Amino acid sequence: MKRPELLVPASSLEVLKVAVIYGADAVYIGGEAFGLRAKAKNFSKEDMCEGIRFAHDHGVKVYVTVNILAHNRDLEGVREYLQELKEIGPDALIIADPGIFMYAKEICPEIERHISTQANNTNYETYRFWYNLGAKRVVSARELSLEEIREIRAHIPDDMEIETFIHGAMCISYSGRCLLSNFMAGRDANQGACTHPCRWKYSVVEEKRPGEYMPVFENERGTFIFNSKDLCMVEHMEDILTSGIDSLKIEGRMKTALYVATVARTYRKAIDDCLESPEKYHENMPWYQEQISNCTYRQFTTGFFYGKPDENTQIYDSNTYVREYTYLGFAEEIDERGLARLTQRNKFSVGETIEIMKPDGRNISVQVESIYNEEGESMESAPHAQQRIYVKLTETPEVFDILRRGE
Repeated sequence: MKRPELLVPASSLEVLKVAVIYGADAVYIGGEAFGLRAKAKNFSKEDMCEGIRFAHDHGVKVYVTVNILAHNRDLEGVREYLQELKEIGPDALIIADPGIFMYAKEICPEIERHISTQANNTNYETYRFWYNLGAKRVVSARELSLEEIREIRAHIPDDMEIETFIHGAMCISYSGRCLLSNFMAGRDANQGACTHPCRWKYSVVEEKRPGEYMPVFENERGTFIFNSKDLCMVEHMEDILTSGIDSLKIEGRMKTALYVATVARTYRKAIDDCLESPEKYHENMPWYQEQISNCTYRQFTTGFFYGKPDENTQIYDSNTYVREYTYLGFAEEIDERGLARLTQRNKFSVGETIEIMKPDGRNISVQVESIYNEEGESMESAPHAQQRIYVKLTETPEVFDILRRGE
């Protein structure tokens, strides 16, 4: 086994900092243009600079997505954006479009270039093609099995890296090349505006047979149309760590700080435990399973890692999320009175029992003793999202500890 990178998503500066503190080796983010999560908060130039400084101060890398499939009208703006990124200095760019790749090679050759899963990377010749053009890393298509990934590893240069998604939502269309959002909602997934209509509830009806509902099947290549379960490989880290994968990627650049912290912390411990001792990893399995089920998720699948999934292992039977905890905020600072300052995300009240979630894996049950607004006035509850408040708990949290409430 070798120690892989744990790569965690961040939708905002706040979430980036949480990802770093809760165990990420690297974080991937999007700027305000040319990434495939246009509806995420994303990063301004100022936030990107601050985020990279914070990450680097903690020994963590930052990768920026520039992974749209560009049209002619995008090219001038892409060149300007790459020039801006050259000045900012992230550790790598994640790119799908060959034209953008060549621009990046010309404009900022000192920044590593990683090939996005959007480029449909399914064989070792594709990896070698990108390597010969100057790519450092290729993100595997989600349709690959572990056996195929091991074969790719055996056929590519030792210094070329493989990055693979191991947790999170899976695009229905082949590695994300989806036109459904554009057709249904006028928002193009390949231009960063996906509405996730593959998660909506559908029945298929033939025009001349109203009321007759027909099942939807996948083809021999495993191309599902609707209702994918979420990928989760926390129970299979021994197979992952012996596969030759260099970077283990978490999906979720639209997710909250609570989700990112939960998933990052759980995989961090699972990876470290497995590398230390497979016995320790198996002993702690109930903890990983409990923790990973504490964040918003659909039903879980191992995806294509063990061969082509069928409808039982890939398609879920409900389009509702499971939600075990509500995110209240995180401790931004602790003042001299022992009060935790936070930007409140969901309502909670004095007298409630909530939980402090710590980066080291501990979860501590506490009671809310008092809440104050910024003027120092006592409050019975914090009902407004994004309100800056000060909280007194029965145990004082530390900076970056997350506050959450069980459902």
